[in-house]
Amino acid sequence: MAGADEAGRGCLAGPLFAAAVLFDLERLTLADRKALARLNDSKQHTEAGREALYPLVMRAASKAVIVSRCVRGIDARGLHRTNLAALRQALMRIAPPDALCLVDGFRVPEFGVEQKAVVGGDSRSAAIAGASVLAKVARDRFMRRAAQHHPGWDFETNVGYSTPEHRAAIRANGITPLHRMSFASIAYTQLDLEGVLDVVEGDQLPPGVEDHAYGVETDAAREALMAAAAEAEPLPSHQP
Repeated sequence: MAGADEAGRGCLAGPLFAAAVLFDLERLTLADRKALARLNDSKQHTEAGREALYPLVMRAASKAVIVSRCVRGIDARGLHRTNLAALRQALMRIAPPDALCLVDGFRVPEFGVEQKAVVGGDSRSAAIAGASVLAKVARDRFMRRAAQHHPGWDFETNVGYSTPEHRAAIRANGITPLHRMSFASIAYTQLDLEGVLDVVEGDQLPPGVEDHAYGVETDAAREALMAAAAEAEPLPSHQP
């Protein structure tokens, strides 16, 4: 049984990571089964808990793969399409022809192997939960390393998500190359862009617009933010 999940949806900054794991149920040892019983939605674990689970998942999995998609790729193709492509690639790299592939919440484009979308899958499937842990840990590690190159945005603690400190850093410093231009958020209001956010919470979104935890993603927003970034003065350098 193979499972796939991703990390990085709803982020203001950073790449998207997707992971897939293959468990051969007949080959799992008793110790492996006990370790996998601790799995749950990766967001329900602490950072230390996810780090502890990471090697256990890697040991129990017959195969595991982690893929990533860069920020500019997300901006060019859109978050949902990028997410589906990353999940599909991850599954294609580990799933044998006779596997059942489980994906959290929705199906990915067909790739010749049986698949099933599982709503709330990271709390119902060990394969999906394992993939969720791998993707989340890999992404958080990347963002903490990135904090060394962009010390003014608190990436070591917010790992790209919208927090009061992250939004304050954007207001003070602007955006970095790791910030997603296709993500229209209240955190970008300091750019004084009119028309970027012309819907409010509770409105019915038009076709083709994605609703996220901290804003909406639209072609118009992407173009406006990218134009503003191109015209902006270079950001001042920061010392660690």
